[in-house]
Amino acid sequence: MDLFNKKNYDFIGIGDIVTDAFIKLKEATVEKADDSGYKKICMRFGDKIPYEEVIIIPAVGNSANASVSAARLGLKTAFVSNIGDDYYGLECLNVLRQEKVGIEFVKINKEKKTNYHYVLMFGAERTILIKHEEFDYEMPDIGEPRWIYISSLGENSLDFHSQIEKYLKDRPNIKLAFQPGTFQMKLGREKLKSIYERSDAFFCNREEAQKILEVSENDPKKLMQMLQGLGPKIVAVTDGPSGAYASDGNKAWFLPMYPDPKPPINRTGAGDAFSSTFTVALALGKGPEEALMWGPINSMSVVQKMGARAGLLKQEELLQYLKNAPADYKPRLI
Repeated sequence: MDLFNKKNYDFIGIGDIVTDAFIKLKEATVEKADDSGYKKICMRFGDKIPYEEVIIIPAVGNSANASVSAARLGLKTAFVSNIGDDYYGLECLNVLRQEKVGIEFVKINKEKKTNYHYVLMFGAERTILIKHEEFDYEMPDIGEPRWIYISSLGENSLDFHSQIEKYLKDRPNIKLAFQPGTFQMKLGREKLKSIYERSDAFFCNREEAQKILEVSENDPKKLMQMLQGLGPKIVAVTDGPSGAYASDGNKAWFLPMYPDPKPPINRTGAGDAFSSTFTVALALGKGPEEALMWGPINSMSVVQKMGARAGLLKQEELLQYLKNAPADYKPRLI
C-alpha cells in the first residue's frame, strides 16, 4: 500500500506544529500552590538570570506529537497543519518525513512564521511561553481515515473547528479523539459543543477538566461523569504522578502510573503520549481498560528523554514494558 494514499490512513492528527526552545534555568524558586492550586516559578525581576543550556526541538505540539506516536506504534499516519515558509517550517517537515508521517496535508504559508515556543525548565517541570501564528485554517480532503485526532490550535481557529465538524458529519464512520489545547479550552465547551458531542475518546488532566467544566470538583470519577455529559463516549483523565482514570460510561477505572526507571528529565509531552497511545490502542481494537494500560507506559518513556518526541516507543517496545509491568499495574474499578 502507498503510505501517502489518503484513502489508506489509520490516524490523522489535526493541530498546530511548533519548534520548542528548552531553556534550562539555574536559578529560580517555586512558590507553594495558591488557592487556585497553581504553583508559581519566580525569578529576580530586572536581573540577569543564568541558564544552563538551550535545546531546540522541532516538529512538536500536541497533535504533531500524537501523529509521531501513532506512526511509531505502527499506524499509517498523516498530519494536518500549517507552517511558515521559513527555516523552522522546513525543519519540521523533514522531521515528519523521517518519522514516516504523511505531510501532504501540511500547508506552507508564504510570508508567515512557523510557531516557535520557549520552554522554561526548572527541575523536571516546565512553563511554556506560547504564541500561535494566525494562519488561515482550511480543512483539506483527507479521505476517510479510521481516526482523527484533534488538539491544540490557535485562537482564530473557531471557523476551522466548524469545518472539521461538517467534515465529520458527512463521514460518520470516522472516529474522533479530542485532546483540547490551551485556546480550545479558552473558547469554551459551548462554542465547541459539536466537537465534544462527536468525540469517541476525550482526554485531559484533572486541572483541565475543572477548567473545562468550570467546577472545583476534585474527584476524577465525578469529573469524568460530567465530561461524558458533554457527549464523549470514552473519557480519560490523567492526574500526573498520581495515576490515570478512564470511563466508558458504564464502568470507570483507576490505574497507577507506570514506575519511572529513574527520575524524570522533563514532563513535556507526557499527556500527549498518554492520549495518543490510548487512541492507538482503541484503533487496534483494544477496549478502554486495556488502552488505559498502554497510555502511561509511553508517558513514562517520554519523561525519560528531553522533549516530547525522543522517548516515544515502538509497539514492540511498549508491549515489552507491558509484559514486565509490576503486579499492581492493573486497572481497578472505581
